[in-house]
Amino acid sequence: MKLPRRRKLPPSWRTDVLAGLSLAFTNIPQVLGYARIAAMPSVTGLYTVLLPLVGFAAFGSSRHLLVAADSATAAILSGAITAMAAPGSAHYMALVSATALLAGMLLLAARLFRLGFLADFLSRTVLVGFMTGVGVQIAISMFHDMLGIQTTSHNPAMQAVETLTQAAHLNLTSTLTAGATVGGLLLLNRFCPRCPAALLAVVGAILADRTVPFLTQNLPTLGPIQSGLPTFQIPIISWNELLALFPVAASCVFVIITQSAATSRVYATQYDEELNENRDLTGLAAANILAAVSGTFTVNGSPTQTAMAVRAGAQSQVAQVVFSLSTLIVLLFLTTPLQYLPQCVLAAIVFTVALGMIEIRALLSIRQESPGEFWLALVTAAVVVGAGVEQGVLTAIALSLFRHVRHSYDPHTAVLQPFTPQGPLEAVPARGGLESEPGLIIFRFCADLFYANSTRFNRDILTLLSDAPHPVHCILIECSPITDIDYSAANDLRLLLATLKQRQVTMIFGRVSQDLRADMNRHHLIVAIGPENIFEELHTALAAARRYTDATNHTPGSFAPPHTPS
Repeated sequence: MKLPRRRKLPPSWRTDVLAGLSLAFTNIPQVLGYARIAAMPSVTGLYTVLLPLVGFAAFGSSRHLLVAADSATAAILSGAITAMAAPGSAHYMALVSATALLAGMLLLAARLFRLGFLADFLSRTVLVGFMTGVGVQIAISMFHDMLGIQTTSHNPAMQAVETLTQAAHLNLTSTLTAGATVGGLLLLNRFCPRCPAALLAVVGAILADRTVPFLTQNLPTLGPIQSGLPTFQIPIISWNELLALFPVAASCVFVIITQSAATSRVYATQYDEELNENRDLTGLAAANILAAVSGTFTVNGSPTQTAMAVRAGAQSQVAQVVFSLSTLIVLLFLTTPLQYLPQCVLAAIVFTVALGMIEIRALLSIRQESPGEFWLALVTAAVVVGAGVEQGVLTAIALSLFRHVRHSYDPHTAVLQPFTPQGPLEAVPARGGLESEPGLIIFRFCADLFYANSTRFNRDILTLLSDAPHPVHCILIECSPITDIDYSAANDLRLLLATLKQRQVTMIFGRVSQDLRADMNRHHLIVAIGPENIFEELHTALAAARRYTDATNHTPGSFAPPHTPS
């Protein structure tokens, strides 16, 4: 009897396993640092990469997004909750875990209302600026540890100032060790990209500290770390405390949604993969709920750690599951060796990853093709560095929307003219003095009509009428770019129709879509325009317009305009 064939794992599983191991050794020390920012015991940083990773892997859609502790949400927690309880106390830890639980519930509500669409407001330009800004921000924040200098600020710009003012007190051993680590990592990444360079750096640094202590005796290390599994429980707090934590959780959720969406969109675009942002919200909710019940703080889609995962070769969430299993092993058996890892080596590893996030080539490509979008990317990067990730994403979305509205407010306009006497119509940028043929102007307005551009629409038409070389009897609006008319624009259009009627000029609409006709009907414009002057096709509208101009000019063979709507 034939034995059933063993099911094969995806072709990338070996790479993912190796990437997961590399992530464990490089990111575990980093999340310990995030625990300090959140004013939580160091071991709770390890808990953020235990169950939350599995939760996102089970429910999220992104193949690359790594969910873990993050400096932005950690800073929000410490800034708000330290006023409610003593940092590190049992009450403080309960409040922090309750915030994570509340954030998970809010993320589920966001999934229910399908707020994943917010990622659609993050253009490629914005994402390039976002990742560049995050890369610069992280690189700056690593300098003080690489140089062995103590800083108190969490803001990268202020950290840079503090580092510069204390440059005379740098630790020469830390500086040389960090420099050698960065150089070695860059060389390995350049000439041996599949080599787990960060993993080798961590293991080598720990072995050096244990075997040749005279070389590393002046290097600050991570220090003792508690071992063992977390205590699983639902955090219990009072109703008033829950109400006080709601704005804190809402702030965290905003950062989680925007930062995670931006990060996952970057790598989905880079690897041409499908992304379901609403499924990612479910995964993020599951990750935060699991973080809450395992006694740790809110987790987020981390740009830094996701970049580390991609650099290590991760191609699916298998790498994150291996990372989680490795964390379990570390918690049970390997917390002792980790305490000997020099802080400057960890900072050098993260600094190298940050350099890879700065997308100089992409910025130069954007500058060459679209200078306006290039400046948008630079502004995004600058705000991320100067004010923070969440402010940078908000600014980027606002600037993108402003740029889009500006194009809609000041759209391209054209007059259609025959290229040759009997040839097809060609679009010529609209200006005074143009006409399509004597007595007729065919006008194209390349945007929907809304309150901000309806005055421009009316003004352009009246200018064309006033400056036309022949008296105009009919103006034909080529409506293919127009799909919507709002209430204000409808009122302005009625005023224009009344003005044209006084001048004995007929307005005809051609290529009117069903959606546009529905808007016209809702705003009672069909009666004002005349149903006989609305057409679905341009050639029928043009024939009707010529009948109007022929009738007005009393040319031989002219006939009355049609009275049946298109």
